[in-house]
Amino acid sequence: MLDVTGVSVSYGGLRALTDVTVTVGAGQFVTVVGPNGAGKSTLFKTISGVVQPGSGSIRFQGQDLLAMKPSKRAHLGIAHVPEGRQVFKAMTVRENLEMGAYPEAGQRDWARVLDRIHALFPILAERATQLAGTLSGGEQQMLAIGRGLAGAPKLLMLDEPSMGLAPAIADLIFDRISQIHREDGLTILLVEQRVAEALELCDRGYVLETGRIVLEGPYETLAGDDRVRRSYLGLDA
Repeated sequence: MLDVTGVSVSYGGLRALTDVTVTVGAGQFVTVVGPNGAGKSTLFKTISGVVQPGSGSIRFQGQDLLAMKPSKRAHLGIAHVPEGRQVFKAMTVRENLEMGAYPEAGQRDWARVLDRIHALFPILAERATQLAGTLSGGEQQMLAIGRGLAGAPKLLMLDEPSMGLAPAIADLIFDRISQIHREDGLTILLVEQRVAEALELCDRGYVLETGRIVLEGPYETLAGDDRVRRSYLGLDA
């Protein structure tokens, strides 16, 4: 479904990504893990079109993403839930969801998708007329994910969904993400610092360090690697 091949990105002469290749198959759950500053968010921004790469290619269902405007990518079925939630604080919960539904698929399937969002996150139905800026951090994260789902995407990209959340709320968010993948068959690309949980969910994972992919493979491969066990899982090598 998504093929990122040999992508390199530089900011002001500093290399953020170097020859990064990531593949996401239809229906897969793929995780990218790594330390702060590794380039994980830059990878997502490059896929969604916020950042332009210096080299490499990105194809989604066979189409060249780099040849089209970022605004067109959402209509192909790519939803990007950004780091830090970034909800529209002066808008209501319902208005935030409606903003996420602007892609053609979201407009066409709005009633069904809204019902699904409310089933996953009932608090969003209860708080429909409340301003998003008055929600708790966990509720804002639920809203950000709901806004991503509102466009009826084929690929949901989640950037650090547990950031700044209490452990119990982060666990709930992970449960809902797993449920979305398991029950809806939605393809998911996740960037996350809670490495143990993120790897347990994935079909395939990538370890990104200083802008380079240093390891990739299924959960068993990554969990069995000495460096991953020591540096990310807190286990003896």
